[in-house]
Amino acid sequence: MADPRRRNPKDRGGAWFVDSTCIDCDAARQLAPGLIEADAEGLSHFTREPRGPEEERAAWLALLACPTASIGAPRGAVPPEGLYPHEVAPGVFLTGYLSERSFGASSYFVPRPGGNLLVDAPRWSTRLAEALRARGGIAHVLLTHRDDVADFARYAKAFGARTWIHETDRRAAPSATDLLRGEREIAPGVRAIPVPGHTRGSVCFLVDDRFLFSGDSVHWSRELGDLNVSPDFTWFSFEEQTRSLERLARAASFEWVLPGHGGPGRAPPGEMRERLLALVERMRAGQVREAW
Repeated sequence: MADPRRRNPKDRGGAWFVDSTCIDCDAARQLAPGLIEADAEGLSHFTREPRGPEEERAAWLALLACPTASIGAPRGAVPPEGLYPHEVAPGVFLTGYLSERSFGASSYFVPRPGGNLLVDAPRWSTRLAEALRARGGIAHVLLTHRDDVADFARYAKAFGARTWIHETDRRAAPSATDLLRGEREIAPGVRAIPVPGHTRGSVCFLVDDRFLFSGDSVHWSRELGDLNVSPDFTWFSFEEQTRSLERLARAASFEWVLPGHGGPGRAPPGEMRERLLALVERMRAGQVREAW
């Protein structure tokens, strides 16, 4: 629970606040841009009090997502029902309830006629599990890499779901039912594409040649208004990540990128391909910087 005695001194949220346990995961700023921003140290604070129902909803979305429970609400206030899953692209939903073990990485719920998908996993929440059950449950848990598994096993067990992870990252998910090696189809319209680099076992999941769930391999930067990568947080090989993204640009067509860290981004498929190839060239030239 957020502690008002540890409130960020830059906070101007009135009864809403962010305390000093913030870990700079950026999730709250994605969900409430302008209302919640970063200070010079990268820690979140409210720039002002929420104005009206939409901004209050955004504040609640951020509060329920926060992996460290660093956001405080007015005393006695309770969140509205049905905040999560929260639609961020047509038919794609953020789950909220981020996990500190995944450093606040996003996970996604995707309803599908052949069985619903959970891409990466949040921390366990009975409220969220009930909401997912009301939407048909989960058939497949798709793990993009070892960092963002959180409480996948509890969700997989609760719904009897199959769990997929690349074999070289399998130690993070020993109960996974299915190990990925090369590119393969998981279900009709759902393709796994290995992209080693961030970790050796990083995988992107492409849904309907439209939605690319990219884990920590590539993200959309609000600051740049473009695709970007995180060179400071590459655990296996930046050079291999560069080659992987070039192969991805030539092998996959998509209009949405939905990452673990960083916000979702959208552009026409041809433009996305050109942006991804341009990013590869910047990576090769050493012209990439941290920008979320």
